[in-house]
Amino acid sequence: MKTNGGRRRIRAFGGSRLARRWRRMAQKKYLQAKLTQFLREDRIQLWKPPYTDENKKVGLALKDLAKKYSDKLECCENEVEKIIEEIRCKAVERGTGNEHYRATGIAAIEVFLPPRVKKDRKNLLETRLHVTGRELRSKIAETFGFQENYIKIVINKKQLQLGKTLEEQGVTHNVKAMVLELKQSEEDVRKNSQVEEEEQNEAKQKEKRIQRTKRGLEILAERAEMVVDPETTPYLDIANQTGRSIRIPPSERKALMLAMGYHEKGRAFLKRKEYGIALPCLLDADKYFCECCRELLDTVDNYAVLQLDIVWGYFRLGQLECLDDAEKRLNTAQRCLNNCYGENHQRLVHIKGNCGKEKVLFLRLYLLQGIRHYHSGNGEEAYEYLNKACQLFKELYIDPSKVHSLMQLGFSAQEARLGLRACDGNVDHAAAHITNRREKLDQIRKEEKEKKRRRLENINYLKGMGYSARAAKQALHQASGNLEEALQILLSHPQMWWLNDAGPETNSPQESPSRETIDQLVYMGFDAAAAEAALRVFRGNVQLAAQTLAHNGGSLPPDLQLSAEDSSATPPTSPSDSAGTSSASTDEDMETEAVNEILEDIPEHEEDYLDSTLEDEEIIIAEYLSYVESIKSAAKRN
Repeated sequence: MKTNGGRRRIRAFGGSRLARRWRRMAQKKYLQAKLTQFLREDRIQLWKPPYTDENKKVGLALKDLAKKYSDKLECCENEVEKIIEEIRCKAVERGTGNEHYRATGIAAIEVFLPPRVKKDRKNLLETRLHVTGRELRSKIAETFGFQENYIKIVINKKQLQLGKTLEEQGVTHNVKAMVLELKQSEEDVRKNSQVEEEEQNEAKQKEKRIQRTKRGLEILAERAEMVVDPETTPYLDIANQTGRSIRIPPSERKALMLAMGYHEKGRAFLKRKEYGIALPCLLDADKYFCECCRELLDTVDNYAVLQLDIVWGYFRLGQLECLDDAEKRLNTAQRCLNNCYGENHQRLVHIKGNCGKEKVLFLRLYLLQGIRHYHSGNGEEAYEYLNKACQLFKELYIDPSKVHSLMQLGFSAQEARLGLRACDGNVDHAAAHITNRREKLDQIRKEEKEKKRRRLENINYLKGMGYSARAAKQALHQASGNLEEALQILLSHPQMWWLNDAGPETNSPQESPSRETIDQLVYMGFDAAAAEAALRVFRGNVQLAAQTLAHNGGSLPPDLQLSAEDSSATPPTSPSDSAGTSSASTDEDMETEAVNEILEDIPEHEEDYLDSTLEDEEIIIAEYLSYVESIKSAAKRN
């Protein structure tokens, strides 16, 4: 490939016995997809005569069909006949399975095993659909020799839920299931028991990491809903491309936090090439993103990037051809990117002044589209997308000496790559761009820090008046941070006082206000009965009771009057009723560990997802272009 720096050697997939074997496998997959396409176009039903006789054996007409298609594809007739026979046998097997399912209710599931399994990676497993996900996982583990607790199953684009039945999860006859193995082991029986024990410990640690990821993200998302001091307590915040915090509706904020958190953790595993652990995190991120409104997903690029990462995970696990939703995810990614960046990236250029960095996403999109088309038997479309990826690679390739020059100026390698792509490879412009970005981010961080400090002060002020942190936070959110407006909201809606931090079980009114507090309100001019009722509602808080009575003409609003009437039947809560806290210290340590593990994988640079050396993409582009270009050269042999 040509680059700005002239011609350079491309690391391609070729010249070794392993490379030749992979090439043959890729060509066979392409032929299978192409022949399947021809059979559909010609409406050939291989499981019926004249291609299959009454004993389900191959018919003589299959040879004529192989001759026709081998001429059309300019391929070896024997090879084409062999592949068509494989397709026919599978069709017959599928028909037999359909009859068996109708007669017995026993469904067949096509199980795709991890790449390390040398036996046929596509296997049929029979099961009834009323069994639970846990029972199916156990059966898969037993049948194919896995350890049950160290595999995850993906069906219908989602992780299999262990506690629900297959029917409840929409699993049907002839569905495809992908096995992800957390335990990285060899397929042969281990002779050394110590090695096997180490592998089991490694698998346990990986499972624990997944569980810690889940808990850590839940804690950080919960903290976003609480009032915490940003100087002392880590939490997650959502910011736009400039680094400024975004106001998200409370109903969607937690789901979005979890979605983005799982995505970042999944990306961290992808970087470490731990694809089997990355994919469950990415699928969890997709689940939470789907709880957000469609308008939000169409206006940010996060969801598009997630779709690309999921399909990349499929590909790196060798499972791209077996998952039906790869095409759908890539189309979703392209639609979201177009909506977010605008046609020809004009919206992106208007916001950021350039689009060089974001082109990395389109390179991966075109590469994955090319791979998908290749495995679908669409050679021309595959070449078109792979060529587009190749052209983008030439455009985005960065001379290592330029990166080194910027690093000599004190910039990181990541900053250098992003800056050079933003400035079309100009070192001086890139240095100015990075410096300007740093200054802007420093200013934004100071402003955001001050905004958070003021918000915390306002919440504490309202808490000092007797409102709960949750009520104060909600009022400030509705008032866009304005303290006076938030106070008016709270006064106009006294029922917000019931938004208690500790939960609904502690929201019952006080049983009996003191004579002294009642006298204080009577002295202010309020009726004694109204004063007592208000103090019951507000648990003896004189200030809140007085403000509410004054705001409502000396009496409680109707909804709070009911609460006051019911208060006499509410027994006081004894401290002894609370749960024990003997293990609080241990739980706190575990939570700290889980949170720190998440924070370690949250990148400092907000454009980390746009940074790539493109080393993997370079190899794969060359590899698949060689497959496509060699299709016709695989002329008739034998």
